[in-house]
Amino acid sequence: MSERLKELSVHDDDWHVGEVSLRSRFLLGTAGYPSPQVLGDAIAASGTQIVTVGLKRQLAAGGDNGFVDIIRAAMQAQGARLLPNTAGCTTAREAVQLAHMARELYDTPWIKLEVVGDDYTLQPDPIELVEAARQLAKDGFTVFPYCTDDLVTCKRLLDAGCPLLMPWGAPIGSGQGLVNPFALRLLRDRLPGVVLIVDAGIGAPSHAAQALELGYDAVLLNSAVSQSPDPVRMAGAFRQAIEAGRAAYRAGVMARQDFAVASTPVTGNPLLIG
Repeated sequence: MSERLKELSVHDDDWHVGEVSLRSRFLLGTAGYPSPQVLGDAIAASGTQIVTVGLKRQLAAGGDNGFVDIIRAAMQAQGARLLPNTAGCTTAREAVQLAHMARELYDTPWIKLEVVGDDYTLQPDPIELVEAARQLAKDGFTVFPYCTDDLVTCKRLLDAGCPLLMPWGAPIGSGQGLVNPFALRLLRDRLPGVVLIVDAGIGAPSHAAQALELGYDAVLLNSAVSQSPDPVRMAGAFRQAIEAGRAAYRAGVMARQDFAVASTPVTGNPLLIG
């Protein structure tokens, strides 16, 4: 094996959230799976190291009924971490209260911050989101803010103390993929040192690969796996697509052209044989 192949075979591409080093670039949600066993198998197949759980959804169900224990058992083998979220919140005050509850219940300062401003699109409310992020950062949380791809809002979230950003690819659960790659590319170009995770709208492994090819650090998804007829196989497919997209970004994707460019030279004299 050549030295170059040895270099490629060694894992040297970790990413970080604060001082936490992570290998997997696949964040997986836990809602809507056919059974706890399927969920556990999907977590294993995905290779994820960050698993999200909706606290408000669990409270509405009257408790987790051992649900979180099932998730923790599936996560333990691969060193995954739990990321509670504030899904269902519509005000900063409500989100902050839920985040504090999640920290007490799950013993983690990590929180995926969601503050929805529109019931139809589930689009984040930028004003309430920034307010909640600022307060939670002051309270010692590591805030993962679910936001749109608006550059100015993203800058406000960074100023509020967020260590990373989670812009949407499309509305939650829509499966539309990256509907505005220009805006996502602009974020990557303007915020080169910031961890960026595409969150929401991913429907197929190709969408995830596209996000990583753009230089995004990771993707978070749920429905594309949980709603598949075979969630475990789909989790594995996403894992491979994410790895391929990241490898392509590191290798360098060829520039797009508006015209044909021959791959074989056509100038000079033909070589005649015989």
